[in-house]
Amino acid sequence: MKIVVIGGTGLIGSQVVASLRDSGHEVQAASPSTGVDAFTGQGLAQALKGADVVVDVTNSPSFDAEPALDFFTRSARHLIEAEREAGVRHHVTLSIVGVDQVPDYGYYRAKVAQEDAVRDGGVPYSIVRATQFYEFIAPVMDMTTEGEEVRLPTTRLRPMASADVAAAVADAARAEPSHGIRNIAGPEVHGLDRLGEITLAVKPDGRKVVTDDAAGLFAGMPDVLVGDDTAHLATTRYEDWLKRH
Repeated sequence: MKIVVIGGTGLIGSQVVASLRDSGHEVQAASPSTGVDAFTGQGLAQALKGADVVVDVTNSPSFDAEPALDFFTRSARHLIEAEREAGVRHHVTLSIVGVDQVPDYGYYRAKVAQEDAVRDGGVPYSIVRATQFYEFIAPVMDMTTEGEEVRLPTTRLRPMASADVAAAVADAARAEPSHGIRNIAGPEVHGLDRLGEITLAVKPDGRKVVTDDAAGLFAGMPDVLVGDDTAHLATTRYEDWLKRH
């Protein structure tokens, strides 16, 4: 199959591309750096010629509500239109576990709008919802660092390695359209403050974690970021992943 990965040069996309190529598919990594921009529509028609499957792992450059909504809805519209023109048979989108249960968070509302555009677009689809990536924990800690203190809430997460996310997305691309959602998550549930403690135990840097339920992006989040009993659980533990990265 010919598979085009939109966002194919990023953290997840590059690993999806490698996995699909290793399994013998013709894969094109598409991104603004390669002349393909889903947000503007530039280069999409040419990139999608002859494509059987399109994988969308793009991300908004902003977490703010309005720019994120504009990015995801405009990109999805351009992609679906180009896919219909090209006769694409399967659209795969990466989304977030619990995304439809956090209406007060503008970035999540934007991802729900993206999912809705995919469902209504007329191209057979699969949606993979993942929990937060291990690679995201350190930047979250940096955003809430004050001096030698890392202020983090007790919000529960079940994060996972980006490699495991990419493997699940690649599996979806190789399969038939599900016309539904598959939830994937990591093997362990931790409070975000505990994830910070694990991080600094493995990689001490002089900081210490202070529990603060009003701190950071995940403050006040409802308990929906761990998935449910339907979630497929990856096996890579956070502490083991840290020791290798």
